[in-house]
Amino acid sequence: MKNPAMNETDDSSLNGGRSALFAPPGDASGAEPVSRPRKALLSSSMVGSTNRGRVLQALFDLGPTSRADLARLAGVNRTTISGIVQPLIDDQVLIESDPIPANPGGGKPARPLWFSPNARPICGVLLMPDAVHACVATLDGNIESERKMALPDGKGPIGPIIETIAECVGDTLAKARRTPFGIGVAVGGMVDTDRGSIVTINLAPALDRYPLADELGRRFGLPVKLDHHPRALLVGDRWFGAGRGVRQFAVVYTGEVLGGALYFDGHLYRGTAGAGGELGHTFVQLDGELCRCGRRGCWDTIATLSWLRREAAGAALPEPELIDSARLVDMAARRLPGAAELLDRYARNVAVGIANLQQTVAPNIFILHGDVVLGGDRLLGAIADHVRAMVPSRPGGKIEFIAGDAGDGAALLGAAGLVISELLQLPI
Repeated sequence: MKNPAMNETDDSSLNGGRSALFAPPGDASGAEPVSRPRKALLSSSMVGSTNRGRVLQALFDLGPTSRADLARLAGVNRTTISGIVQPLIDDQVLIESDPIPANPGGGKPARPLWFSPNARPICGVLLMPDAVHACVATLDGNIESERKMALPDGKGPIGPIIETIAECVGDTLAKARRTPFGIGVAVGGMVDTDRGSIVTINLAPALDRYPLADELGRRFGLPVKLDHHPRALLVGDRWFGAGRGVRQFAVVYTGEVLGGALYFDGHLYRGTAGAGGELGHTFVQLDGELCRCGRRGCWDTIATLSWLRREAAGAALPEPELIDSARLVDMAARRLPGAAELLDRYARNVAVGIANLQQTVAPNIFILHGDVVLGGDRLLGAIADHVRAMVPSRPGGKIEFIAGDAGDGAALLGAAGLVISELLQLPI
């Protein structure tokens, strides 16, 4: 998709004849076996856009970086890098900071490049079954304004729900300094990323099969990118969080629902039409408890807040309907009868799905978001211990757990990151 805020130019001045800036090492010859179908060469405009995207991706990964350092890392000359970044500076996407004093050995003082505070922002939206939360964010991940609104009953008519979403997004867009690049929407349900529509939201069936991207695009005249909530969390971690510069990791979200997303070899795995990554509905117990999706034994049935609260009531813990990981850890610390046992069971139930994921695709790094983060080191440590006990040890199989965000911030930035990936042509 062409970015309206950037001028397309003849990339003979942008790429210096190279089309693999910041690419991993590979076969330099470009030759392919005769038995494989031929691949079309990239057009000159596509080469320029690709190289521009890779320079921006390097800035996200490295932080503020000078032209000289970018040229050195890319294996090109400084003139080539200048041809790529100068249009971005002219369009106020990037800015060059004041010179940094040169090293004692001499040389020209470096002027690091970074995202301009005057760049067009992005609108990120988190749509959950009971609420919509929208923000305006900068390209470097700062949230400048936001609004959250409760949604009407998800089992009721669709009209009031859509009007509430539009009101929240419209009020947020009105606070933007400049017209945003676009709108990214993270949906707490199954989505069709090809069509930009919601497939189903179990707790808000009125939104099932709704073409939300088309509706928001029509109302606000901006490009709209829609994706599954856990994948948006992963995008947020990739561009702004613990996933920066990491080639492989997984995200797991727990709360009222459970979900996850996978990032392999520098790419987000979506599957056909966004059908991949429905980790909450992988099976962990044959003939187990009935899930909201209508099937039995899903991971979602044993590792969400609804399970935790039912079990807390059965254990006669106080105010079970309000319990979450933070409250449960506190009760366990105060030695309330049954609290420590329930905490360990909850940790094991979360761990079994992670262990299955590790055994299947071995992401090795897991960034956890949502309710379990509220449990702090005690709960995360218990989850890690159970996973390591379930997964056989092997060389190169060290498993790392990172606490992400318990609130909406990471999802909002991830929704904004969907637009960054699409419009600035940053591959993910």
